[in-house]
Amino acid sequence: MSSANASRSHAVLSVATRRHDAEYIAGGRPTAAESHTDPTEYYGCNVFDDKAMRRYLPKAVYKSLRTTIDLGRRLDPAVADVVANAMKSWAMERGADHYTHVFYPLTGLTAEKHDSFLDPDGKGGALAQFSGSALVQGEADGSSFPSGGLRSTFEARGYTAWDVTSPAYLMESPAGMVLCIPTVFLSWTGIALDKKTPILRSNQALNQQAARVLRLFGVNPTMPIISNGGLEQEYFLIDGTFVSARPDLLIAGRALFGARPPKGQEFEDQYYGVIPSRVLGFMADVERQLYRLGIPVKTRHNEVAPSQYEIAPTFESGNLACDHNQLIMTVLRKTARRHGMSCLLHEKPFDCINGSGKHLNYSIGSPEVGNLFAPGDNPHENAQFLVFLCSVIRALHRHAGFLRAVVASASNDRRLGANEAPPAIMSLFLGDQLTDVLEQFRVGQVVGAAGKRMMNVGVDTLPPLPADPGDRNRTSPFAFVGNRFEFRALGSSMSAADALVVLNTMMAESLDYAATFLENALHKGGLSLGEAVQKFIEDVMEENSAVIFNGNGYSEIWQKEAERRGLPNYPATPDAVPVFSSPEVMELCGRYQVFSRQELKAREDIQLEQYLKTVHTEACLAVRMARTQIYPAAVRYRQELASSAAACTALGVPASLYSLNELAEVIGHFENSLRTLEERTLALNWTPCEEHLLKSAKECLHSVLPAMEDLRLWADKLENLVADDLWPLPSYQEMLFMK
Repeated sequence: MSSANASRSHAVLSVATRRHDAEYIAGGRPTAAESHTDPTEYYGCNVFDDKAMRRYLPKAVYKSLRTTIDLGRRLDPAVADVVANAMKSWAMERGADHYTHVFYPLTGLTAEKHDSFLDPDGKGGALAQFSGSALVQGEADGSSFPSGGLRSTFEARGYTAWDVTSPAYLMESPAGMVLCIPTVFLSWTGIALDKKTPILRSNQALNQQAARVLRLFGVNPTMPIISNGGLEQEYFLIDGTFVSARPDLLIAGRALFGARPPKGQEFEDQYYGVIPSRVLGFMADVERQLYRLGIPVKTRHNEVAPSQYEIAPTFESGNLACDHNQLIMTVLRKTARRHGMSCLLHEKPFDCINGSGKHLNYSIGSPEVGNLFAPGDNPHENAQFLVFLCSVIRALHRHAGFLRAVVASASNDRRLGANEAPPAIMSLFLGDQLTDVLEQFRVGQVVGAAGKRMMNVGVDTLPPLPADPGDRNRTSPFAFVGNRFEFRALGSSMSAADALVVLNTMMAESLDYAATFLENALHKGGLSLGEAVQKFIEDVMEENSAVIFNGNGYSEIWQKEAERRGLPNYPATPDAVPVFSSPEVMELCGRYQVFSRQELKAREDIQLEQYLKTVHTEACLAVRMARTQIYPAAVRYRQELASSAAACTALGVPASLYSLNELAEVIGHFENSLRTLEERTLALNWTPCEEHLLKSAKECLHSVLPAMEDLRLWADKLENLVADDLWPLPSYQEMLFMK
């Protein structure tokens, strides 16, 4: 075994001989209690939920807290100390001795600082204490989080504030339990430095405008109208020994090099296939932990690409869904390590096969008014639904660029428009039934809507099955799927918060327009409600129907058609992110007090900075791997071939130089590409600075990334030429198909 191939050989041998049974995997088994207990018995046991609040809080305090949670009323400061003491008692009974304010900085990751419940009593002992002020507000050093110029490095003070609408929970680990309190994160001057604050702001704006529309239909809601979300999380599972032998997967989360394997996903045998036993053990372990955290996971299955999987919870409030998705990603990663695997959440960890997304199923409503996107059995007769539907159409048409911008990143750029991912052009799929209904309204001749048809299976033992009036479109970035919209452009590693904020804000603006339009038509125009709705639908369809597209979003024809319709197309992050500082977005977010101009500009700079750092890191990593791993392997093999040819010549045996010449030619191209990438990376001004962020990001896009792709082209050719026993990196074939 050559030294160059030692790590790869060890990885392959380790995976091939690993025991995968649950008894062997440390931590892979359920606890004794869980083995013999219905999961409903321990579901939510680590959450300070309604059941825990009823038990630990006085009745009056419980009612006050529920009023805040359910009706969106301001928290009564008088109850904070009581709630804090009850929360501490609940947590310590279960083994917690620390608490933390969990928040989501502009990195998109989860942040926390642990504090002990214990305080010295001055007599050599300690008391467990947790005050209301400590619960409601904390202080964190915010100097090292990205702020996009919102603060100087020396301005370190940041505040966390309890989000009472997202329940506290206990996070378990081998080191013990920690009480986790979901919070917002603000600067000393009150500027949002996190992902959660804008969600809460946008929900307020959405509620105000949705309530205006509902009142026109005689509905006077007392509970807030909020967004609801269901987040489908896709991910890859790769054996941890392979990842340890691949610096690119370890550092960048994706394979910067790797030749196409003889088999990929073209047989279509992975999707919904039988889940491998080792993976199933991992999934069961993940689900047990998520059940204890009260996260309503419902679905697990194989995804399209080899070694790709999906987990999905049921619907819940959008704010809570985002918190839970952050927890899901955390649990996936840490559980994979315990099972000897690595969970890759990168949007495109492997070329040639599908990438991973995070589909956000979006609706609005409340327990009081129900789902406002539910069409009912006769959508053409449901005027309220049609107003909300047309508001969505108008919102997407007017603010498509903003929605595209928040899902822009170096990793998601590699996925959008490829395989199952939707294109970068934001369009809306309605299906045949609703498209037909709206067209009838547009021309003023409403006949009716197509109902469910019966599908004859052709098997005597099976009855006719009801079929929906329209199919689903998997190529649409924003598709109506019965009673919600599925936003499919969100990347798998991303926080869902940004997309939710934009959806809420653009809906608030469009519902504001709808309410004003209908109010004017009723009070100034003298129209009946039915006539006003008819006129509103006609107006929206006339001005905004260009965004509706029910065809194949992957086709080149659609690219040209979208351009003809005037729809924005931002294929890469440097193209999309400047939308943040456009006058339209500034006015939209300012009007509904979701983002200040300062906060929007900061987010633009942070996204460009993250893009720049990502590409620079990957370029430096590619150069190092090419120089220290791939090039030495190729040169050694060239030496072997040359020595073999020389030996043949010495013996008078004809020596074939075909392989040697071919290898030498590819090595020459590889050397040139490596030199080019080194030069372009060194020339890149990558130091974060507002003056040149966009310029440097465009240099990354148009100069550094093409050089990386060219280097990969020749590296992958070398992988198919160099003797297998010399190649240093685990191959696609090994990583994707050895489990």
